[in-house]
Amino acid sequence: MAISAVSDTTLREAPPPRRHRLLEDERWLAFMLLVPTIVLLGLFIAYPFMRGILLSVTSSRVGIPGEFVGLANFYKIFNDGIFRTAVYNTFLYTGVTTVFKLALGLWLAMLLNRNFRGKAFTRAFILLPFIIPTVLSTFAWKWMFDPTFSVLNWLLYHLGLITGRINWLGDPDLAMISIIIVNIWRGVPFFAISLLAGLQTISPELNEAAAIDGAKPWQRFWHITWPLLLPVTMVVMLFSVIQTFADFQIVYVMTGGGPANATHLFATYAYQIGVGTGLLSEGAAISLAMFPVLFLIVVLQLLYIRRVEVR
Repeated sequence: MAISAVSDTTLREAPPPRRHRLLEDERWLAFMLLVPTIVLLGLFIAYPFMRGILLSVTSSRVGIPGEFVGLANFYKIFNDGIFRTAVYNTFLYTGVTTVFKLALGLWLAMLLNRNFRGKAFTRAFILLPFIIPTVLSTFAWKWMFDPTFSVLNWLLYHLGLITGRINWLGDPDLAMISIIIVNIWRGVPFFAISLLAGLQTISPELNEAAAIDGAKPWQRFWHITWPLLLPVTMVVMLFSVIQTFADFQIVYVMTGGGPANATHLFATYAYQIGVGTGLLSEGAAISLAMFPVLFLIVVLQLLYIRRVEVR
């Protein structure tokens, strides 16, 4: 009996296995849970980014490793007129679409925040442009802008606004306007639903109290709703700017950068040079030229978001 009691005590007091002790340590558990994410980020973000840096400082082409050339590729693209056009187009494209997406998205969010019949269905329906695959929806828009089969031309003609066909994608200015319209159409639902979620967090009692005090609707929006919605708005704009600045699919499907390279953005021009002509090093340099500007924009927005949240 004594031997049995000692054996039971020894088993009860035996330390747990080492792997159990590691799992009980919060630091090790957190590290183990982060390992899959770290691996994915390393394979699909860090490695391509470092590979792009290495390519940009060489004279690599398809099938030719190339030699180290330093900053020669960057000097070459900065003296390229098409690259300067792509820089201007990217800033114009991002700035105009962000302003319109914010204005229209906020307007839709304010409407969807009201109580009306079929509200749930309407909210789900609003998301359709954002849910449909980008390439598929862009092809539909390309047909709508086609000079021969354009439903827009047909509508404008029967309204008496035009007398002939408009070559939407064949004119440099109209082509830029066309891709801006498609980007706005696709991005407004993201703004609307995100801002609607922000509006849901604002207590209705604040607006009711202001209305009792005699505040008009625009005063209630400007002094109550907008300040409380500003942090959410800045985060939504941050994601939109990042996505729009590096946009590729809409422009590539609709115009391919044309006509005459008039609608190229950073991404489309980098693809044309790097993949279309096989000049991998120059394509990588064009892609990396976008990084400092985008990084600066993101940092400034993050600092402003932090400043707004601290108020």
